[in-house]
Amino acid sequence: MNLKRIVTILSVLAILAGAWGFYDRLANGHRGAAYGSYVVWGLWVAMYLFFAGISAGSFMLSTLDLLFHIKTFRGTGRIAQWIALISLAAALLSIWLDLGHMERIWKVYLQGSLSSVMAQMVWGYTLFGLLLLASLVLSIRNPQSGLLRALLILGLPLSLFVSGAVGALLGVEASRMFWHVGLLPVQFPVFSLASGAAAMLVAIGLFGRRDDSNRSDQLWILSVLTVFLGFVKLYFLWTDFSQSMYGNVPQNVEAVRAVLFGPYWWSFWIIQILIGTLLPILILVQPRLARSSGWAGWMGALVLVGFAVARANIIFPALTVPELEALTTSFTGPHLTYNYFPSLMEWAVTLGISGMAVLAFLIGSDRLPLNDKDSTQKVNLKLRQKEAA
Repeated sequence: MNLKRIVTILSVLAILAGAWGFYDRLANGHRGAAYGSYVVWGLWVAMYLFFAGISAGSFMLSTLDLLFHIKTFRGTGRIAQWIALISLAAALLSIWLDLGHMERIWKVYLQGSLSSVMAQMVWGYTLFGLLLLASLVLSIRNPQSGLLRALLILGLPLSLFVSGAVGALLGVEASRMFWHVGLLPVQFPVFSLASGAAAMLVAIGLFGRRDDSNRSDQLWILSVLTVFLGFVKLYFLWTDFSQSMYGNVPQNVEAVRAVLFGPYWWSFWIIQILIGTLLPILILVQPRLARSSGWAGWMGALVLVGFAVARANIIFPALTVPELEALTTSFTGPHLTYNYFPSLMEWAVTLGISGMAVLAFLIGSDRLPLNDKDSTQKVNLKLRQKEAA
C-alpha cells in the first residue's frame, strides 16, 4: 500500500471522527468547548492562524513559477495555489465555527467598520480567496494570460496584508501584553512563508512527480529556505521573550513563564522547538538528505506540526493569565476558569477539518492538471493552430 493511499484512508477516518464534533458544535453550540468567559479563544483560533499562514505562504511561493518563471520551480505554481486555496478554506471554516452566531457573518460585510482590523481582515480574506480561485483557474486554462499576471502581482501584497493583519489583530489588543508586541505584524508574514515552504516540501517530497528532473533542486532550495526561516523564527522568539522578561510587566512575564516553564512547556520545548525546528534544521542542512524526497517531505511535515503548536502557544498563554488576579476567586463555574486545554469536541472538529484539507489536496493532485509542466506549451500550440486555421 503506497503512501497516498494510506494518507487517504487516514483522512477519511479523520473526517468521520470529525463528523461527531461538527454535529456537537452545530447542535449544542459552544457548550462542549473548554473555553469560556475568561479564555475566549481556543484551538480553532490557533488552527485558523496555522492554516491561514500556509495559504499566504503557498501563494507567495506559487509566484516563483507563475509570475517570475524561475525554471527550477516550473510546474509547482498550480500545486502551491491549490494548497493555498484549500488551506484558506480550512482556516475560514475553523474561525467560522468559533463564532457564537455563525449566521451573522454577513454583518461584517454590510455593517462592519472599515477602521476595524477585524473587518479589514474579513474583506482581505474574501478578496484573497476570490483572487486565489481566479488565478488557479487561469493558470490551468490560460497560463500566459495577462490577467493572470496582473492577479499574481496584486496577490503578493494582498498575501502580505492578510498574513500581517493577523499579527496586527493580536498586537493592538493592549490588555494582553503577551500579544502587544510591535514586531508581531512583521513576524506573521515570515511565519507564513515558512509554513508555505514546509507545505511545499511535503507536497513535492512525498506526493510530487517522481520523473521531475527539477525535483531534487526544488527540495534543496525549499530546504535552505526552511532552515533560514527556522533561524529567523528562533530569533523572533528570543527577542520577544527576552524583552518580555526584562520589561518585567507581571502579566507578560507570567505568560512567557507559562510557555517556557508552565503548563505549555512540553509543547514549546519538545514539539515546537525540538521536533518542529531543531530536528528539521539538523536534517535539512545536509544536502544529500535535503535532496531526498522522503527526508525532505517528512521534515516539512514536522515543521508544519511545529508551526501548528506555535500558533497555540501564541493564543493560549495570553488568555490564561488573568487581567485581574481577583477574578480567579471571585466567581466559580465550568466556564469561569483560566485553565484551558482543548476539549474532545474541539479536537474532533480540528481533526475533521484537517482531514478534509488533506483529502482535498490528494483529490486535486489526482484530478486537476496541477503537475502538468507542459501545459503552457500545449496552450501555446493550440493558439498557434487556431491562428493558422
